[in-house]
Amino acid sequence: MPSVSLFELFCIFFYVGLFTIGGGLVAITLMQQMIVERGLISPEQFYNMVAISESTPGPIGVNMATYIGYELHGIPGGIIVTVGEVLPSIICILIIARFLTSFQNRPAVKTVFTTLRPAATGLVLVAAVNIFVLALLSIPESASALKTLEGWSGLFKWKNIAFYAVATAVALKTKLHPIVLILFGALFGIMFL
Repeated sequence: MPSVSLFELFCIFFYVGLFTIGGGLVAITLMQQMIVERGLISPEQFYNMVAISESTPGPIGVNMATYIGYELHGIPGGIIVTVGEVLPSIICILIIARFLTSFQNRPAVKTVFTTLRPAATGLVLVAAVNIFVLALLSIPESASALKTLEGWSGLFKWKNIAFYAVATAVALKTKLHPIVLILFGALFGIMFL
């Protein structure tokens, strides 16, 4: 597994924080490109981190950054990477706060924000699809491994699909608090995966 220095990791997450417009879920796609595709962590490890980061309090982008930094460099990594993730936002907010009243009603500014909404929605959708594919499908790593699947039925993770269907039905039909479903999901993962 390739290694990365703490400074490089800080720069990666500064970049992610700088170009994440639309919230922490958008950052997941950038993190995947920057971390998983470089081979620093496996895709399965990454999506486990996503699941844990979504279920812990706080912004998911910051939670992911902290988790990845800790995983790769321990406590100093968690701290440095978190700072790298939030620093661009802090800088941007300070600049915007200084000049907001002078440009907030300009047509160009309104157009930029109107254009960014669909792009951010698309990035969130990509992250959601990636999570669903990893959680619900058994996609082989090579074409030769495809022959070992028992037809279409081997392509699906049936236990996961069943749990997802039941959890969705419970969430839609009851007023059960989401933390209870998260705890049941954790228990399901421990027992069956």
